[in-house]
Amino acid sequence: MRILVVDDEPLARTELSYLIKKSPSLQKQTVKIYQAEDIKEAQTALLKHQIDLMFLDISLNEENGFELADELKQLSYLPMIVFATAYDEYAVKAFDVGALDYVLKPFEQERIDQALAKAVSTLAAKQGPAPDNAESEVLSIELEDRNVIIKKLDVVTATVNNGVLTISTAKQKYESRKTLAWLKARLTDSRFLQVHRNAVVNIEDIKEIQPWFNHTLLLIMSNTEKIQVGRSYRKDLNERLGM
Repeated sequence: MRILVVDDEPLARTELSYLIKKSPSLQKQTVKIYQAEDIKEAQTALLKHQIDLMFLDISLNEENGFELADELKQLSYLPMIVFATAYDEYAVKAFDVGALDYVLKPFEQERIDQALAKAVSTLAAKQGPAPDNAESEVLSIELEDRNVIIKKLDVVTATVNNGVLTISTAKQKYESRKTLAWLKARLTDSRFLQVHRNAVVNIEDIKEIQPWFNHTLLLIMSNTEKIQVGRSYRKDLNERLGM
Protein backbone atom coordinates (compact mmCIF):
# COMPACT_ATOMS: atom_id res chain seq x y z
CA MET A 1 0.00 0.00 0.00
CA ARG A 2 1.32 3.43 -0.96
CA ILE A 3 0.52 6.02 1.71
CA LEU A 4 1.01 9.78 1.52
CA VAL A 5 1.17 11.87 4.71
CA VAL A 6 0.39 15.54 4.08
CA ASP A 7 1.05 17.90 6.99
CA ASP A 8 2.91 21.20 7.28
CA GLU A 9 4.45 20.17 10.63
CA PRO A 10 7.53 17.92 10.32
CA LEU A 11 7.00 16.40 13.76
CA ALA A 12 3.40 15.51 12.92
CA ARG A 13 4.50 13.84 9.69
CA THR A 14 7.20 11.88 11.52
CA GLU A 15 4.87 10.79 14.31
CA LEU A 16 2.11 9.71 11.95
CA SER A 17 4.53 7.83 9.72
CA TYR A 18 5.87 6.00 12.79
CA LEU A 19 2.37 5.00 13.93
CA ILE A 20 1.52 3.78 10.44
CA LYS A 21 4.64 1.61 10.30
CA LYS A 22 3.83 0.12 13.73
CA SER A 23 0.23 -0.69 12.88
CA PRO A 24 -0.78 -4.37 12.98
CA SER A 25 -3.41 -3.53 10.36
CA LEU A 26 -0.64 -3.45 7.74
CA GLN A 27 1.19 -6.63 8.76
CA LYS A 28 0.26 -8.37 5.49
CA GLN A 29 0.88 -5.29 3.35
CA THR A 30 3.95 -4.03 1.54
CA VAL A 31 3.95 -0.40 2.65
CA LYS A 32 5.62 2.65 1.18
CA ILE A 33 5.16 5.97 2.96
CA TYR A 34 5.68 9.33 1.28
CA GLN A 35 5.51 12.75 2.92
CA ALA A 36 4.50 16.23 1.76
CA GLU A 37 4.38 19.53 3.62
CA ASP A 38 2.07 21.41 1.26
CA ILE A 39 -0.31 20.96 -1.66
CA LYS A 40 2.39 21.37 -4.31
CA GLU A 41 4.53 18.59 -2.82
CA ALA A 42 1.45 16.42 -2.44
CA GLN A 43 0.49 16.96 -6.08
CA THR A 44 3.97 15.89 -7.17
CA ALA A 45 3.75 12.71 -5.10
CA LEU A 46 0.26 11.92 -6.41
CA LEU A 47 1.43 12.22 -10.01
CA LYS A 48 4.65 10.28 -9.48
CA HIS A 49 3.26 7.45 -7.33
CA GLN A 50 -0.21 5.94 -7.52
CA ILE A 51 -1.11 6.67 -3.91
CA ASP A 52 -3.63 4.32 -2.30
CA LEU A 53 -4.23 6.25 0.91
CA MET A 54 -3.61 9.81 1.98
CA PHE A 55 -3.53 11.14 5.55
CA LEU A 56 -4.38 14.79 4.96
CA ASP A 57 -4.24 17.70 7.39
CA ILE A 58 -6.82 20.43 6.88
CA SER A 59 -4.71 23.42 7.91
CA LEU A 60 -1.58 23.57 5.75
CA ASN A 61 -0.07 26.98 6.55
CA GLU A 62 -2.18 29.28 4.36
CA GLU A 63 -3.58 26.39 2.32
CA ASN A 64 -6.58 24.17 2.98
CA GLY A 65 -6.57 20.40 2.73
CA PHE A 66 -10.05 20.45 1.23
CA GLU A 67 -8.58 22.16 -1.84
CA LEU A 68 -6.35 19.17 -2.45
CA ALA A 69 -9.21 16.74 -1.80
CA ASP A 70 -11.24 18.51 -4.46
CA GLU A 71 -8.37 18.31 -6.98
CA LEU A 72 -8.26 14.52 -6.66
CA LYS A 73 -11.30 14.37 -8.95
CA GLN A 74 -8.94 15.18 -11.83
CA LEU A 75 -6.87 12.03 -11.29
CA SER A 76 -7.38 8.81 -13.19
CA TYR A 77 -7.68 7.06 -9.83
CA LEU A 78 -9.11 8.14 -6.50
CA PRO A 79 -6.90 7.61 -3.44
CA MET A 80 -8.65 7.09 -0.13
CA ILE A 81 -8.50 10.05 2.25
CA VAL A 82 -8.19 10.08 6.02
CA PHE A 83 -8.29 13.61 7.37
CA ALA A 84 -5.77 13.91 10.20
CA THR A 85 -6.24 17.22 11.95
CA ALA A 86 -6.47 19.09 15.23
CA TYR A 87 -9.93 20.45 14.34
CA ASP A 88 -13.06 18.42 15.04
CA GLU A 89 -15.52 20.90 13.49
CA TYR A 90 -14.80 19.82 9.91
CA ALA A 91 -15.80 16.17 10.30
CA VAL A 92 -19.15 16.53 8.53
CA LYS A 93 -17.58 18.33 5.58
CA ALA A 94 -14.83 15.71 5.43
CA PHE A 95 -17.28 12.86 5.03
CA ASP A 96 -19.26 14.93 2.53
CA VAL A 97 -16.21 14.90 0.24
CA GLY A 98 -15.88 11.13 0.61
CA ALA A 99 -13.33 10.79 3.42
CA LEU A 100 -12.70 7.26 4.62
CA ASP A 101 -12.07 8.40 8.21
CA TYR A 102 -11.32 11.43 10.37
CA VAL A 103 -8.70 11.24 13.12
CA LEU A 104 -7.78 13.95 15.59
CA LYS A 105 -4.45 15.15 16.91
CA PRO A 106 -2.73 14.17 19.13
CA PHE A 107 -2.66 10.88 17.25
CA GLU A 108 -3.36 7.63 19.07
CA GLN A 109 -2.16 4.26 17.80
CA GLU A 110 -5.61 2.70 18.20
CA ARG A 111 -7.32 5.30 15.99
CA ILE A 112 -4.62 5.07 13.33
CA ASP A 113 -4.99 1.27 13.39
CA GLN A 114 -8.75 1.61 12.91
CA ALA A 115 -8.33 3.95 9.97
CA LEU A 116 -5.75 1.68 8.36
CA ALA A 117 -7.96 -1.37 8.86
CA LYS A 118 -10.74 0.44 6.99
CA ALA A 119 -8.31 1.32 4.21
CA VAL A 120 -7.06 -2.26 3.84
CA SER A 121 -10.63 -3.56 3.68
CA THR A 122 -11.72 -0.91 1.19
CA LEU A 123 -8.69 -1.45 -1.04
CA ALA A 124 -9.27 -5.22 -1.09
CA ALA A 125 -12.91 -4.65 -2.08
CA LYS A 126 -11.88 -2.28 -4.87
CA GLN A 127 -9.33 -4.65 -6.30
CA GLY A 128 -11.41 -7.78 -5.96
CA PRO A 129 -10.68 -10.96 -7.91
CA ALA A 130 -9.52 -10.78 -11.52
CA PRO A 131 -12.60 -10.28 -13.73
CA ASP A 132 -13.84 -13.40 -15.50
CA ASN A 133 -14.20 -11.45 -18.73
CA ALA A 134 -10.63 -10.08 -18.68
CA GLU A 135 -9.98 -11.61 -22.11
CA SER A 136 -13.46 -10.99 -23.46
CA GLU A 137 -13.87 -8.98 -26.65
CA VAL A 138 -16.65 -6.93 -25.10
CA LEU A 139 -16.79 -4.38 -22.30
CA SER A 140 -19.62 -3.99 -19.81
CA ILE A 141 -20.03 -0.35 -18.77
CA GLU A 142 -22.00 0.37 -15.63
CA LEU A 143 -24.12 3.50 -16.03
CA GLU A 144 -26.46 5.07 -13.49
CA ASP A 145 -29.53 3.14 -14.57
CA ARG A 146 -28.24 0.24 -16.67
CA ASN A 147 -25.24 -1.61 -18.08
CA VAL A 148 -24.30 -1.32 -21.74
CA ILE A 149 -22.16 -3.78 -23.68
CA ILE A 150 -19.77 -2.54 -26.37
CA LYS A 151 -16.91 -4.08 -28.32
CA LYS A 152 -13.59 -3.16 -26.72
CA LEU A 153 -12.01 -2.26 -30.06
CA ASP A 154 -14.85 0.22 -30.68
CA VAL A 155 -13.45 2.41 -27.88
CA VAL A 156 -11.82 5.50 -29.41
CA THR A 157 -10.97 7.42 -26.23
CA ALA A 158 -11.46 7.25 -22.48
CA THR A 159 -11.03 10.37 -20.35
CA VAL A 160 -11.56 11.34 -16.73
CA ASN A 161 -12.87 14.73 -15.65
CA ASN A 162 -14.15 15.63 -12.17
CA GLY A 163 -14.19 11.98 -11.19
CA VAL A 164 -16.35 10.92 -14.16
CA LEU A 165 -15.02 8.41 -16.67
CA THR A 166 -16.19 9.09 -20.24
CA ILE A 167 -15.78 6.25 -22.72
CA SER A 168 -16.22 7.34 -26.33
CA THR A 169 -16.82 5.32 -29.47
CA ALA A 170 -17.31 6.60 -33.01
CA LYS A 171 -20.96 7.46 -32.30
CA GLN A 172 -21.61 7.36 -28.56
CA LYS A 173 -20.29 8.58 -25.23
CA TYR A 174 -20.84 6.73 -21.96
CA GLU A 175 -20.29 8.24 -18.52
CA SER A 176 -19.46 6.02 -15.57
CA ARG A 177 -18.17 6.33 -12.00
CA LYS A 178 -15.56 3.65 -12.70
CA THR A 179 -11.90 4.69 -12.77
CA LEU A 180 -9.44 4.87 -15.63
CA ALA A 181 -7.39 2.19 -13.88
CA TRP A 182 -10.43 -0.11 -13.96
CA LEU A 183 -10.79 0.44 -17.69
CA LYS A 184 -7.08 -0.01 -18.45
CA ALA A 185 -7.16 -3.40 -16.73
CA ARG A 186 -9.74 -4.47 -19.31
CA LEU A 187 -8.34 -2.79 -22.43
CA THR A 188 -5.31 -5.03 -22.66
CA ASP A 189 -4.97 -4.89 -26.45
CA SER A 190 -1.77 -3.17 -27.60
CA ARG A 191 -3.85 -0.70 -29.59
CA PHE A 192 -4.77 1.12 -26.37
CA LEU A 193 -2.26 3.58 -24.97
CA GLN A 194 -2.35 5.99 -22.06
CA VAL A 195 -1.30 9.41 -23.37
CA HIS A 196 -2.16 11.56 -20.35
CA ARG A 197 -2.79 10.87 -16.68
CA ASN A 198 -6.49 11.34 -17.51
CA ALA A 199 -6.69 9.80 -20.98
CA VAL A 200 -6.36 6.53 -22.92
CA VAL A 201 -6.72 6.34 -26.70
CA ASN A 202 -6.99 3.72 -29.40
CA ILE A 203 -3.92 4.51 -31.49
CA GLU A 204 -5.61 3.17 -34.63
CA ASP A 205 -8.14 6.00 -34.30
CA ILE A 206 -5.54 8.79 -34.27
CA LYS A 207 -6.07 10.86 -37.42
CA GLU A 208 -3.72 13.80 -36.80
CA ILE A 209 -0.99 14.82 -34.39
CA GLN A 210 -0.54 18.55 -33.89
CA PRO A 211 2.01 20.52 -31.83
CA TRP A 212 0.56 21.96 -28.64
CA PHE A 213 1.57 24.26 -25.80
CA ASN A 214 4.69 23.64 -23.68
CA HIS A 215 6.18 21.22 -26.21
CA THR A 216 3.27 18.79 -25.91
CA LEU A 217 1.08 17.27 -28.62
CA LEU A 218 -2.60 17.29 -29.46
CA LEU A 219 -4.25 14.20 -30.93
CA ILE A 220 -7.17 14.57 -33.33
CA MET A 221 -9.17 11.37 -33.14
CA SER A 222 -11.43 9.69 -35.70
CA ASN A 223 -14.52 10.85 -33.76
CA THR A 224 -13.19 14.49 -33.85
CA GLU A 225 -12.20 14.47 -30.17
CA LYS A 226 -9.02 16.33 -29.25
CA ILE A 227 -6.79 14.70 -26.64
CA GLN A 228 -3.70 16.35 -25.16
CA VAL A 229 -0.59 14.21 -24.75
CA GLY A 230 1.11 14.68 -21.39
CA ARG A 231 4.83 15.38 -21.60
CA SER A 232 5.72 12.26 -19.61
CA TYR A 233 3.69 10.11 -22.03
CA ARG A 234 5.11 11.55 -25.26
CA LYS A 235 8.02 9.09 -25.43
CA ASP A 236 5.67 6.08 -25.25
CA LEU A 237 3.53 7.56 -28.02
CA ASN A 238 6.56 8.23 -30.21
CA GLU A 239 7.81 4.67 -29.75
CA ARG A 240 4.40 3.11 -30.41
CA LEU A 241 3.88 5.12 -33.60
CA GLY A 242 7.50 4.92 -34.73
CA MET A 243 7.89 8.70 -34.69
